[in-house]
Amino acid sequence: MDRIFAIRKAVRGDATVLVEFNAAMALETEGRELDRAVLEAGVLGIFEVPERGFYLVAENESGIVGSLMVTTEWSDWRNGDFWWVQSVFVRPEFRRQGVFGLLYERVRGMARLAERVCGCRLYVEKENEAARAAYRRRGFRETPYRLYEDRF
Repeated sequence: MDRIFAIRKAVRGDATVLVEFNAAMALETEGRELDRAVLEAGVLGIFEVPERGFYLVAENESGIVGSLMVTTEWSDWRNGDFWWVQSVFVRPEFRRQGVFGLLYERVRGMARLAERVCGCRLYVEKENEAARAAYRRRGFRETPYRLYEDRF
């Protein structure tokens, strides 16, 4: 397996792989099978309305091996946007090879160059210790906040 990975912004033609990755991640981390039609529409929604965010992909000679999505949240306290790192997935056979690190370093570099980006955030399943360790290695620290939601 080639350990040289190229990082690029995803394009609409990558949607099939992104849907596959999101479905695999939901099953692996939460034991949830997502509705494929809803998931596909959600992935395509980023490409249809670019203001929603973007995906980055990592690829090598095997194809796309990892991805993540970035969305924004305005912070009035900081007069800037937080970039939320979401939908992180690396194919199992490419884990522990630095793929997430490369993806996140690209996000971090882009964020630091963008106007009014005040930081990056993410959320993680409480029991996903492997992911939590990977995020800590990249400089993320747990916050005192708890995430709540009101689903519709």
